[in-house]
Amino acid sequence: MPTPAVTLKIRKFRRRFGIAAPRVVVRTHLSWPWYAGGVALILLLFLVIIWLFLQRGETGSMERELEALRTQVRDLDGELLRLRSTAGTEQSAVQMERSTQQQLTSRIKVLELENIALKEDMRLFERLLPLAGNETVIRLESFRVVPDGLQRYHYRALLAFQSGKRAPEFRGRLQILVVFSAAGKRQEMLLPVKREDAEGFQLEVRNFLRKEGAFEIPPGSKLESVEARVLQGDTLKTRRMAQL
Repeated sequence: MPTPAVTLKIRKFRRRFGIAAPRVVVRTHLSWPWYAGGVALILLLFLVIIWLFLQRGETGSMERELEALRTQVRDLDGELLRLRSTAGTEQSAVQMERSTQQQLTSRIKVLELENIALKEDMRLFERLLPLAGNETVIRLESFRVVPDGLQRYHYRALLAFQSGKRAPEFRGRLQILVVFSAAGKRQEMLLPVKREDAEGFQLEVRNFLRKEGAFEIPPGSKLESVEARVLQGDTLKTRRMAQL
């Protein structure tokens, strides 16, 4: 049986470490630099959050401004394209108007010359109607050449045939000699140039015959003279220089 002293020690031990023992709180002690570092870290994190928020707002503003600039550029490109198209159309219209005026002026000149030629033909008809006799004669009563473009010319020949008893009509061919200068050199061109065009130069004249056609000379050349020739076989019957 334990002694009173041992019993007293057991009671003290139970009071300190038993169920009825007082609660003990264990706290870890940290020095002040750790607290300062934690506060600084929290402040830094807060500043980072604020900076990101501001950056996001600034980025959105920059994106909106960039989109506005892109829209302005697209509008300016469209306006520039429209102005170029309008300028090209106006320039084309001016060129077309000038070209049309030049063509009309050339056409008016041609018509005036044709009118003069027709009046001359009428006078020639009136003069040639009384022709009579046994002698057969083929004549080039008139031969004109007028411009019909830059390097293109139109010619008109009027032939008169005085028939006789042996030859009621004249059969032959027309030949056109074109003389022009190019690069300071004199050159000649004999129409028809191609054999397949020879049929258009054949002549069958009973009383009067008007023969018309056109020819072109090389670019940059200058027309010097044009001569019409009437041949029967290889025999030259008559010739006449054109009135340029």
